[in-house]
Amino acid sequence: MTEGETGAPPVLEITGLERAFGQNRVLRNVDLAVSPGEVLVLMGANGAGKSTLVKIIAGVLSPDAGRMTLAGRPYLPARPIDAVGAGLSVVHQQINDAVAPDLSVAQNLLLDRLCSGRTGAIYSPRRARREAETIQAILGLSLPLDRAVSEIPLADRQLVAICRALAEEPKVLVLDEPTSSLSQREAERLFGIVEMLKARGVAILYITHRMSDIRRLADRIVTLRDGRITGEFRPPLDFEGAVTAMLGAPIQRDGEAIRTGTRPVLSLENVRLTSWSRPFSFTLDAGEVTAITGLVGTGKSRLAEMIFGLGQAVSGQMRLMGKPYTPRDCGAAIEAGVFMAGKDRATSSIVPGFDIARNLSLPFLRHRSRAGFVDRSGERQKARRTIADLSIVCQGETDDMATLSGGNQQKVVVGRWLAEASKLLILDEPFQGVDIKARGDIARRLRETAGDRATLVLVSEIDEALEVADRILVMSDHTIVGDHRTGPGFDLSRLLAEVAGDLGAAPVHSENRLESAAG
Repeated sequence: MTEGETGAPPVLEITGLERAFGQNRVLRNVDLAVSPGEVLVLMGANGAGKSTLVKIIAGVLSPDAGRMTLAGRPYLPARPIDAVGAGLSVVHQQINDAVAPDLSVAQNLLLDRLCSGRTGAIYSPRRARREAETIQAILGLSLPLDRAVSEIPLADRQLVAICRALAEEPKVLVLDEPTSSLSQREAERLFGIVEMLKARGVAILYITHRMSDIRRLADRIVTLRDGRITGEFRPPLDFEGAVTAMLGAPIQRDGEAIRTGTRPVLSLENVRLTSWSRPFSFTLDAGEVTAITGLVGTGKSRLAEMIFGLGQAVSGQMRLMGKPYTPRDCGAAIEAGVFMAGKDRATSSIVPGFDIARNLSLPFLRHRSRAGFVDRSGERQKARRTIADLSIVCQGETDDMATLSGGNQQKVVVGRWLAEASKLLILDEPFQGVDIKARGDIARRLRETAGDRATLVLVSEIDEALEVADRILVMSDHTIVGDHRTGPGFDLSRLLAEVAGDLGAAPVHSENRLESAAG
């Protein structure tokens, strides 16, 4: 038995854990322990085996070999409810795996109690609401308890899942990428909860790729690569060493120069997204990768959806290649050469029952069909090329999407829109839930193919914007408040102030392509 950073014996201890799917050994002799009052961060590239490990801990899968103990007793949950009953709660990365979208917020908060029968033989909506109000008070929430979870924003669904897990007062809390859909304010609230749980002696296994989360919370770091534990890091924490252990090699940054556009592609003129927001104007040029950053809820997705024909602005005009552009729906946008990869891949971007090749070709089936029959050979050939271009980890193009890790699913989503020529490519949070290596693969491919189109990437993390973009626009309160070149003279402090809304401390100085609008 090993001791964690707190010096106390482990509350969860895993020894020699093995799991294979056919010939693919996903976990190989994994040893892991987390102690009361400790935040153990688990880092691993997509496909390293993290999700399989979490599913075994949660009772979704069973191991092929190895043993687990929880609070000193043998632990092998046959079902997720068994894990909860033993004192272990999990918040999964795929948020729709952690909530029941068709049930109300109140019912989701009580879901574990309902499944275990602890709410009694007769369900009382009034009593359930009272209990749900008590549960959401843990995070200081005021969510609409009677509304279906499918009707609330993704960030609120994440908070529902976290709050539900905390309601069971677990000995061990497993958080899998918990801040991926949260704003900075919501993330800070979560960090406060994690620190409170630490003080109460809860053991926390925290799985993340976000260095800001790791620097803030980690007591210890363990890295996983190809199903094996490859490193353990104790204070003083070596963050660069942890990344190297996770990837197997140091990150190599290319020295590619910042590029300027060759011709205007999309122009927005005095666009107002809401009745109360200020109008703004900007132009996106071919050959450039432009990032829009800002906190969650500042209007980034709304802007992207408007450009893609999924919504309308209150006022203003758009021009595509110099001509008026008003797509009636996303089909019209695609026909015009405007493509978009949405941020919630699980619900809006992939079909789990289809293979990789069919998922890649879905928006373009009409162009790949003759007499109603899809050119399957051509479809597979394009898929093989995309798999190679984006280093998608799979057996082949006929693999079912559900067999891929989250990061490789995201590569398929991005690759779908890169496989055909476009005038404008929009990607909403393309790095969400994606590890550092996969993020680099996606960013590299976006820049390699950017020459003949304008590329717009929407991200909440500033380091992601800096990695991929030639130009960064800052969005706040549903308007553009800053315009920056990422080359010489780039002012990070000004950008951070704009993101935080502290415009008095850092007044906006926009380039000539961002026209200030009064009001």
